[in-house]
Amino acid sequence: MDFSKSFSIQGLVKTIKGELLLDSTDPYSFIAPSAYDTAWLAMVPDGSRPCQPMFKNCLDWVLNNQNEEGFWGEYDGHGMPTVECLPATIACMIALKRWKTGEMMIDKGMAFIEANAEKLIREIYGSNCPRWFAIVFPAMVEMAQISGLEIISPARKKRVVMDIFYKRERILEREELVDKNHYPPLLSYLEALPALCNFDQEDVHKHLHADGSLFQSPSATAGAFMATGNKDCLNYLRALAQRSTNGVPQTYPMDEELLKLCMVNQLQRLGLAEHFEQEIEGLLEKVYRNYMNRESRPKWSNSMATQLYKDSLAFCLLRMHGFRVSPWMFCWFLREEEVQDQIERNHEYFSSVILNVYRATDLMFPGDHVLEEARSFSRKLLEKTISMANKDQHSVPFPSFQSVIKHELRFPWMARLDHLEHRMWMEEKNNSGLWMGKTCFHRLSCLQNDKLKQLAAQNYEFRQTIYRSELEELTRWSKSWGLSGMGFGREKTAYCYFAVAASTPVPHDYEIRMMVAKSGIVITVADDFYDIEGSLDDLEKITDAVQRWDAKGLRGHSKTIFDALDNLVNELARKYFRQHGTDITNSLRDIWSETFASWFTEARWSKTGFIPAAEEYLETGMISVASHTLVLPASCFLNPSIPNYKLNPAQYESITTLLMVISRLLNDIQGYKKEQKEGKTNFVLLHLKENPEADIEDSIAYTREILERKKKELLEHVLMDGFDDFSKPCRHLHLSCVKVFQMFYDSSNRYDSNTEMFHDIQKAFYMPIDIGAPKPLPLQSGSKKSYPTIAVNYHFDQRYKNRNIRLTANSLVSQPLSGNPYMKMPMAPKFKLCFM
Repeated sequence: MDFSKSFSIQGLVKTIKGELLLDSTDPYSFIAPSAYDTAWLAMVPDGSRPCQPMFKNCLDWVLNNQNEEGFWGEYDGHGMPTVECLPATIACMIALKRWKTGEMMIDKGMAFIEANAEKLIREIYGSNCPRWFAIVFPAMVEMAQISGLEIISPARKKRVVMDIFYKRERILEREELVDKNHYPPLLSYLEALPALCNFDQEDVHKHLHADGSLFQSPSATAGAFMATGNKDCLNYLRALAQRSTNGVPQTYPMDEELLKLCMVNQLQRLGLAEHFEQEIEGLLEKVYRNYMNRESRPKWSNSMATQLYKDSLAFCLLRMHGFRVSPWMFCWFLREEEVQDQIERNHEYFSSVILNVYRATDLMFPGDHVLEEARSFSRKLLEKTISMANKDQHSVPFPSFQSVIKHELRFPWMARLDHLEHRMWMEEKNNSGLWMGKTCFHRLSCLQNDKLKQLAAQNYEFRQTIYRSELEELTRWSKSWGLSGMGFGREKTAYCYFAVAASTPVPHDYEIRMMVAKSGIVITVADDFYDIEGSLDDLEKITDAVQRWDAKGLRGHSKTIFDALDNLVNELARKYFRQHGTDITNSLRDIWSETFASWFTEARWSKTGFIPAAEEYLETGMISVASHTLVLPASCFLNPSIPNYKLNPAQYESITTLLMVISRLLNDIQGYKKEQKEGKTNFVLLHLKENPEADIEDSIAYTREILERKKKELLEHVLMDGFDDFSKPCRHLHLSCVKVFQMFYDSSNRYDSNTEMFHDIQKAFYMPIDIGAPKPLPLQSGSKKSYPTIAVNYHFDQRYKNRNIRLTANSLVSQPLSGNPYMKMPMAPKFKLCFM
């Protein structure tokens, strides 16, 4: 074992605990500041000294936070700029130009725009260009042009940029300032609206929040203040600037409890929860108390989207950690027809929220009918989003988001193994994205997220080192007992070890992994011997030998199987005796005897042509699938362990019985074709035989219905206390076993395939993890350049000529309006664009 890696991991854990998880930690530090909104506050002039910025700390942030490549804003998860950085970069350059500072930074920003604007715009180009981008980007181009910054648009780029402007024109024609059909409302983009949008101070005042903000948007409120001089807006901006010393967020105030939940969720998804168990439990206890004291219908202080995102995330985390919470804590939206309509009309904007809702419905218990409704609603909208993305790959909020949605829809949560899920999330390009804001996703701070990913990568690679070593040891054990060279059946040493290593929630427990994997190898070889190789006489002899636990009279394959089994049982019994002072040899033998007897019963049925009733078959089949034979002996070594009397076949707890039934039905749904061809039977085929009016699809559907019901029951037994006296680790080992069977038999019989698992095993044990940033987009070399311009003629379209154009932020030009010293900012003019 590489102890230097372990020390490095513990050092990082200590650092992160000190920076992120102390009660004194500012939750706003978890979230990336918005360059766009910070730039807007930097533009606001001081009322008493109009030649100076009112919020110098915001201007300082702009001066100190240009990226090396020349843009402002966040990188994606692979170290690349996103289209969100274009309006942010232009806004920052406008702020610098306004205060006649940062000339070299402006040049660098202009070079970035010239080199990369077309590429980034083409990533979202098409009929489904994000609404926010079509509103904000043209306004920033116009404001930059008024400020004397000629934004680059060579001839080859004209069409791309022109289409964005045309889309804005269509939006402005179609939408009201505030209506029920569009979210966020047009007025929340006040700072970017041209004069023809026809609103006045009354419109602004009517929609001001109690805190003085316009839709709690710093940029919109800055625009509203410069347009109206409203004192409530000013107080809001001052409080914001004082609260946010390192750039402002795109929403303020933010729900600090939500920010903490997002950090907990990120720790879990990166596979780091084991290092922060006490901190996570402490936070969730506080969240639980707050929810228990909340009214049934939330009164959201932030947007409805934010509230639903928080409530669904909180439900998921709380239920997963054993808190009894009602689905109504987030399913309240199903009682709000207007909210549902708004989500459906703006499903692209809500896609991250909808995905959170869908994930929450994975944790469904019996009787959770409202979760079924929420699942149906959210899945329909996610499928619609993917369908649109297939037609236009840029219709989702950021490019790789559709792959995240597809993964959630394609693979049931119970079919995903934790180890590989952690890797997938580490390598996900936009794993810092949370929920959509006005102009971009709220994201985890790049600095904080990079530290978490660094720790997660080291943690994952440390596990890989352990897993490779253990797999080599297991392979030697299998060979030494002759199990890998039997000459028949399946050689599944790697599969068995992969299944337990990638699924169990005890990642550093060597004994658990090895005993489960060894048991799996013995089960696979013995089961194949009963199915394929042994004669009825051979099978009767080995079954009798296991009942007596005496190898006398065995030879060949039978002797090899018994000797390996005897070694395994004795090894487990010795270890248990050393730890607890109790001999469990007979209990272990009884479980294995029961399992071998069930295999013999099934082999006798097959070889004699006997067809049992479905109920009789299931009583035997739930034993022969041997999932309990894997889980119960291993549970004796967990902390706390199960009482040894729980190994008694006559006293299996409900959770174990559920595991056994689920494993059998999963196997039978995928195995019925093979077993029918071999003259065997299973539950699907027996139900079909007992119901002549049904066809095979009806029988499969009936079996799936039972399966889904049993999985809900098992999940409740695993997550909630009070159903049995099993410890939480033991219950979670049952869940891990179910997830392994679901993974192997979700859509095909992957366990019997010699190739399907190869790539997953490579990723789990051998392939280095890729979280590094690719080479940044290069700046154009050379000295200061002269930049070509978009040829723009501004004039009113005829259909606007009779409108009574009133006060707007973007009608503000060089001359201040009477009595308002803040109105010397160059704003986007009323327009129609003509590209010459």
